[in-house]
Amino acid sequence: MASKLGVIAVLLLILGLWECEGQMACGRRVISSRIMGGADSKVGAWPWQVDLQDNGEHVCGGSLLNENWVLSAAHCFPTPSAVSTYRIYIGRYALNGFNLYEQSRKISQVLVHPSYQDPHTGFDIALVQLSSAVAFTDYIQPVCLPTSAVLFPEGMECWVTGWGNVGSSVSLPSPGNLQELQLPIISQSSCYQMYQVPTNLHPTPSNILSDMICAGFQQGQKDACQGDSGGPLVCTMINGTWVQAGIVSWGDGCGDPNRPGVYVYLPAYSDWIKQTVPTLELYGGAQNSLACSLSVCLNAVLSLLLVALLR
Repeated sequence: MASKLGVIAVLLLILGLWECEGQMACGRRVISSRIMGGADSKVGAWPWQVDLQDNGEHVCGGSLLNENWVLSAAHCFPTPSAVSTYRIYIGRYALNGFNLYEQSRKISQVLVHPSYQDPHTGFDIALVQLSSAVAFTDYIQPVCLPTSAVLFPEGMECWVTGWGNVGSSVSLPSPGNLQELQLPIISQSSCYQMYQVPTNLHPTPSNILSDMICAGFQQGQKDACQGDSGGPLVCTMINGTWVQAGIVSWGDGCGDPNRPGVYVYLPAYSDWIKQTVPTLELYGGAQNSLACSLSVCLNAVLSLLLVALLR
């Protein structure tokens, strides 16, 4: 009898750990990649990256949230109600070549934030429902989205990925392998100050609003560019989970001094995302860890009570 009770206790503990793991199935990548700013990534290194095409041409990037939903920028959909010519590719690596691990889907609907008008005025966010569910593989995995409580402090090293231009008016050369670039977060206040500095190419200052976040370098040179719009800016948290901090939105030029890339700040949209896709679980950092710990502890207590009652 004692051995059977021990087995039951172990099973309850395993159940607690399994439930804890199941709470956060996003933000994990099976295939790792060494980061070399502005270089080809490794096949499968960014399994949530998607390629958004219109009439067979790459127009934007995006990120996979679960089997049915993709996140992108609102300005990638000038007419959200007319998307029959769009197609989304998941698990893609090369724009111009054979992709062994990719899946493609049509778009069922595009939900643009109701307040969106222009990237410079904010709300540049869109949720895209796929025509049918994708199958997760080592090369296709969802990214985590943050709750409003998750912080991305200045100096935090994050990564932007995409198939955009490699310079102003310089297209990504064939075969068009997915690019990765490591960038530090720039605070909203610091970014605002940079965008007030007039330059020869950009004499007019721009506002950095509260729903925006910047990443890059004051001296420029490394940046997202045209064609990267809608793609993810992701950061790895202390527990190894990859969480998307921003969406590539806008910028003055590509890699110009005092003009870092501007991204949609996703913690500002956690409520809207959750209201739009209620089944989507958001990453809450310490909150998720606390929930997991309580789950494990509860199962441990239950196993001990079961042993005591059946003696």
